Amino acid sequence: MNDQALLALQCVENYLAASMAADPKKAASYTAPGFICRFTGNREFRTTSGPTDFNAARYKWVKKKILRTDVMTADGETIIYSLGYLYGEWPDGTPFDHNRYVDRFVVRDGLIVETDVWNDSAEWLLDPSCSRKP
Repeated sequence: MNDQALLALQCVENYLAASMAADPKKAASYTAPGFICRFTGNREFRTTSGPTDFNAARYKWVKKKILRTDVMTADGETIIYSLGYLYGEWPDGTPFDHNRYVDRFVVRDGLIVETDVWNDSAEWLLDPSCSRKP
């Protein structure tokens, strides 16, 4: 992995750690001006507090189990995919696990410029029986 990719990977890992600690101020230190985060359902956030606030309303608490990280560099930017599972509790205290997620990050000059977030949460909220299948 080249230096550009290593720097980008460290940035994303730090951002994810801050995000999972619900620390949007620290997470923002890893993002570039003009940062955009798109969640499932085409929800767009222009600050790191947007996803934190959204998650606070959707989950009592949530964490990520990262299973794989793919890193690609091209044309001065690094694309990073983080894949794994979400686990935690719904607002009513019901636990959940094995909620698949994929996060895609675009990193330029060592800072995140955009990210896309996909997971099973919306489907599981529509049909809670889905969340009982590992």
